[in-house]
Amino acid sequence: MQFSSKEDIDAPIEAVFAAISDFEMFERSVIRRGIEVERVDDTAAVAPGLAWNAAFDLRGKRRKLHLTLSRFESPEGVEFESESAGLTGLMSVDLVALSPRRTRMAITLNLAPKTLSARLFLQSLKLAKGNLTKRFKLKVADFAKSVEDRQPHSA
Repeated sequence: MQFSSKEDIDAPIEAVFAAISDFEMFERSVIRRGIEVERVDDTAAVAPGLAWNAAFDLRGKRRKLHLTLSRFESPEGVEFESESAGLTGLMSVDLVALSPRRTRMAITLNLAPKTLSARLFLQSLKLAKGNLTKRFKLKVADFAKSVEDRQPHSA
């Protein structure tokens, strides 16, 4: 199952890349939503191999997720691989400079089942794909707006 969205952001590519690679901000954001997250790598530098474990409740069941930064190319984009009990995921964030002050951000999330129960779970998500896609695109647009709002405005 795939979700994707594109947003044009009124900000330089470097500023957008800084925002998508602000992992501490994302950690704080998910903790505020009640998700337990723990950094599990021993790397000090931001580079492929950074990893997190997360735990959260979904559909009345405790879920665990392992997330790894698999690509980190400044300022072109990042990629994450995730693995849980029955699903694997791949999320790519690609950036293209449209002009010195404008950037296109393309986000793609692919989910694939590893088990029969995960396949059934994804089938149930497909029934609500229209609503989920709308929510995904709205979250991406909200993030793009937050990046724009951080930019200094010139008169």
